[in-house]
Amino acid sequence: MTTSCDKNCYLSKFKWLQKFGPSYSVKAENITALKSPSEFYRTLLYRCRTAKHRIVIASLYLGIGNLEQDLVNTLKDAMENRRELSVRVLLDANRGSRGKVSSRTMLMPILNPSFDCRVFLYHTPKLRGLLRLLLPDRYNELIGIQHMKLYMFDDSIIISGANLSQDYFTNRQDRYIIIEDCKSLVDFYIGLVELLGRMSFQLTNKNTLTLDPTWEHHPYKSPYKTYASEARKQLMQYYNTHIVKQSVSEKVTDTVVYPLIEFPPFNIHHDSQTTDLLMCNAEPGSTMHMATGYFNIPDIYINTMFQKSLANFKILFSHPLANSFQQAKGPAGFIPTAYSYLTNTFYSKIEKLKLHERITCFEYQRTGWTFHSKGLWYTPNKSELPVLTAVGSSNYGARSLNCDLESQLIIVTNNQKLQQNFHTEKCDIFKSTSLYIPDGEFKAPLWVRFVLRMFRNYF
Repeated sequence: MTTSCDKNCYLSKFKWLQKFGPSYSVKAENITALKSPSEFYRTLLYRCRTAKHRIVIASLYLGIGNLEQDLVNTLKDAMENRRELSVRVLLDANRGSRGKVSSRTMLMPILNPSFDCRVFLYHTPKLRGLLRLLLPDRYNELIGIQHMKLYMFDDSIIISGANLSQDYFTNRQDRYIIIEDCKSLVDFYIGLVELLGRMSFQLTNKNTLTLDPTWEHHPYKSPYKTYASEARKQLMQYYNTHIVKQSVSEKVTDTVVYPLIEFPPFNIHHDSQTTDLLMCNAEPGSTMHMATGYFNIPDIYINTMFQKSLANFKILFSHPLANSFQQAKGPAGFIPTAYSYLTNTFYSKIEKLKLHERITCFEYQRTGWTFHSKGLWYTPNKSELPVLTAVGSSNYGARSLNCDLESQLIIVTNNQKLQQNFHTEKCDIFKSTSLYIPDGEFKAPLWVRFVLRMFRNYF
């Protein structure tokens, strides 16, 4: 049973989060956890059909199958029926350009000049020069991508780890938190997408790329320091303005959300700093559930878990058969092996330090499904229900801290019904898991271990 707590105690305990990100009060009854990929897809279609003023999407890419085509057609129909509807889409330039048929070609129907629609394609400034010329498609995405997953319709938002492709609509387990009637939060995220869009390529209806005329710096032709410093300056100015602007009163709300960003190319690390502090400051005896689709926890988090935190950790990652790279061709097919090596190494450290009673690992395996969920659930000592969850695009891996554009939303609530909903969501994800027991005979090939030693930050 949840321990007694005055109405504002958890909001007060986590008020320090206001130093790291904007804060917005939200009604607990306006927050819902969607339960399945199919519900996520149906919700996207419904929201596209019913949005009246604005639709803003940020994702890694848009797939090229029939479900994705139906989504594009729904967007197109919405703009034809409501000419005042504004649509903005932010994708990754390299992932979105992969293949003869790509996200770019899929989006051509909505780039009708009569529509108020713009498509932004972010290109990491770290991919440039000889490296850009030498790395083929797919492998060029290792250097850095746009990885945020934000789906906004009028004044509501779905924040998720899911991309826009068939697997994520059918049999790839992820998380999807929808928040209704949260104009201030949606305004913040839309402004962020628009700002990143200015720094990105613009897709034309001829399937060519141009630069925003108000942005002087080319992502890979301008000097890296010039591009990155100007991007950082504008992004930090925008972010800090919203931190100062918002002041939540705990007397009038029972739930507060904090949007956090992690933009390594621009030396912005609010999300990882905050995540590390959440683990470090967790009270003794509390429990932190962590899920990641790709297990490659960086040293900063490992050191905190092992040496600083007094919380219990239950860490969930995919079984090799549930890894989304399991069917990949070529060298990418060895990615599950690489992650198995990383999990074995991590578990060996737990055993060596005799931390297995405080830190427990689980594997997700479900026949016919892959695993892509990520997030945190924080449950105080002597409590059964989480009072905080973090949801978004970060896998808590080295890539998230070194390569990709990420955003997480931290939700803190005193509302017991919402706490119960988050508890149910967590249990639903963990029910297809088993306690991790390392394979004593597993041995990663020497070349896989060498690649991880040299390029761990790109996994």
